[in-house]
Amino acid sequence: MPKTTAAPDVPADAPIDAPGCERCRNLDALDFEFSFAYQPIIDFHARRIFAHEALVRGPQGESAASVLARVNDDNRYRFDQACRVKAVQGAAALGIQEFLSINFMPNAVYQPEACIRSTFAAAQKYNFPKERIIFEVLEGENISDRPHLIRIFEEYKRFGFQTALDDFGAGYAGLNLLADFQPDIIKIDMDLVRHIDTSKPKQAIVEGIVHIGRQLGIRILAEGIETRAERDFFLSCGVTLMQGYFFSKPAFQAIGSIDASAWQ
Repeated sequence: MPKTTAAPDVPADAPIDAPGCERCRNLDALDFEFSFAYQPIIDFHARRIFAHEALVRGPQGESAASVLARVNDDNRYRFDQACRVKAVQGAAALGIQEFLSINFMPNAVYQPEACIRSTFAAAQKYNFPKERIIFEVLEGENISDRPHLIRIFEEYKRFGFQTALDDFGAGYAGLNLLADFQPDIIKIDMDLVRHIDTSKPKQAIVEGIVHIGRQLGIRILAEGIETRAERDFFLSCGVTLMQGYFFSKPAFQAIGSIDASAWQ
């Protein structure tokens, strides 16, 4: 696992009077239920599971889209907070020992040092080490305030969390974001991964991303791996963090297992 440093405690007087914080505290409970599936992220070089990504699902395993369709401006803040708590609770109940990767909505976070309280409280309540939590954000999300996203990332890193930029190469932020903040992990978008073994343009783009990652000290993760040929291309580039159906599908309310043939 990557080295971590001792993280400061969230101050008891962390500001909670930023715009939206009162709205977040006083919202009624969500009027819909949701749960999580957990998909392994593997470290091929170490031949082990590196992390589990918490993927939102309906209460009976329904698609993420069916849940996210219920999220709006009135409940976005409460939903984001509830996701953090429930993901940690589920991981602890399953006995997950590796990193836990949680997606967050940057447009739902007003004051990161205050909004982070729920994550700390959940980690403490369910006895899940906070240094094993990764917060990831979609690079494809239209970030309304990029400096605010950078400040969120900086606060998460300051408190000892890992950070990841998901779907890199698919969205709005890209290289401009990397110039201002370097996350611990970049997850290459699965559209770039698909059939990369036969696409020279995709290979050139990904090789460039891998080179940038090495120069900036960022680990590269290939997501959406579905074939041995895709896996082998990334191995040839020195990328050993991978995720996708080739290794394991998301497991609803369970820990996914890796088929032995995926290591061969």
